[in-house]
Amino acid sequence: MSNAHRTPSLSPSQDAPAKDGGVIAVTRALLLLEAFALGESHLSLAELSRRCALHKTTVLRLARTLAQSGFMVQRDDGDWRLGPAAGWLGARYQAGFDVQNVLEPALRALTQASGESAAFYVREGNVRTCLVRVEGPQALRHHARMGEGLPLDQGSPGRVILAFSGEPGPVYEQIRQRGYHWSIGEREQGVATVSAPVFGMHWRLMGSVCISGPASRLPESRLEAMAQTVVAAANQLSYALAGSASTQAPVVRASQWHP
Repeated sequence: MSNAHRTPSLSPSQDAPAKDGGVIAVTRALLLLEAFALGESHLSLAELSRRCALHKTTVLRLARTLAQSGFMVQRDDGDWRLGPAAGWLGARYQAGFDVQNVLEPALRALTQASGESAAFYVREGNVRTCLVRVEGPQALRHHARMGEGLPLDQGSPGRVILAFSGEPGPVYEQIRQRGYHWSIGEREQGVATVSAPVFGMHWRLMGSVCISGPASRLPESRLEAMAQTVVAAANQLSYALAGSASTQAPVVRASQWHP
């Protein structure tokens, strides 16, 4: 039988660097971990193969290797799910931002003060991700998925990150002058947000803090009224993450995102 149309399985030679400098085997293994969408508890081998565009035998070999380190687990029915090591990796990522001691308490206080959901966003490459979120007390509220990559140029959290990273343009200059930004329906229809920047030591930009909710409850006037509450929360977070307060004005520079 001809193998001309079969997807090649991994071989020792594929441990060599790829054209972009990465290792093919590692890249493929990461594809498996990234194949799971939020809310999906398990996937079949066939579905993993389809999503990763890899042959089933290659996927099976990778999955079994990941399972040896606890990053994937095979269920009794043959499907695969993420393993405990994947959760521990995420927990260690969050720990790098002092989530438990600094971020969560600050966001809970902001939620209590505003009556809306509060979140902290960081930049990862060309997207922003929600690192921590505290849901508001309202029955009708906006739900954000932690860890999901979102556009930087859509929605106030990303716009604030771009502005204080030195992004040129009148919109971003205005954000830098005001110290906050709000948006209504920019990324998601019917959702309103207001955000402010959070800095670490030496005014290194860490991310942005925001409150969000339905646009019907957060019109322009309400967002403007809540802006200073968000700014105050962002300042408190900045002092906590920096370890001490500074009286100097922030310097706009290329951002670094980890404490």
